[in-house]
Amino acid sequence: MAFTLKINGSPHEIDVDGDISLLWVLRDVLGMTGTKFGCGQALCGACTVHIDGRPARSCQTSVDSIGDSAVTTIEAVGRTPQGAALQKAWLDLEVVQCGYCQSGQIMSAAALLKETPKPNDADIDSAMSGNVCRCGTYQRIRAAIQLAAGV
Repeated sequence: MAFTLKINGSPHEIDVDGDISLLWVLRDVLGMTGTKFGCGQALCGACTVHIDGRPARSCQTSVDSIGDSAVTTIEAVGRTPQGAALQKAWLDLEVVQCGYCQSGQIMSAAALLKETPKPNDADIDSAMSGNVCRCGTYQRIRAAIQLAAGV
């Protein structure tokens, strides 16, 4: 089936089965490899993107469910004030260890800061609870979110 997806502000024409996940369209069809495959079951958060500004697990989001919604990936989140602040904080605090989960972490954090510009610890815990970091950089992630938020 033919689909036109609005990704990072641009239309993308694709011809795929409707039940293919957004993750594989992004990575394999469009070459946007910043969004990572983790568990394939929406449990780890590595594949997090924004759909109409809300965090979503792309591994469990079928292309035919997107419709006219706007998709934002890690490749473009730095164009938003929240995303740019987070990327800077991530670098300033050297959050990344292996880095594999970090695109999903930043996408979830950017959605949090858009909704709650000055989050407290409970807000951060709630928003980030579905994102797993095998290296255990959770304290640095929290600190970077706080730095980006100016709290």
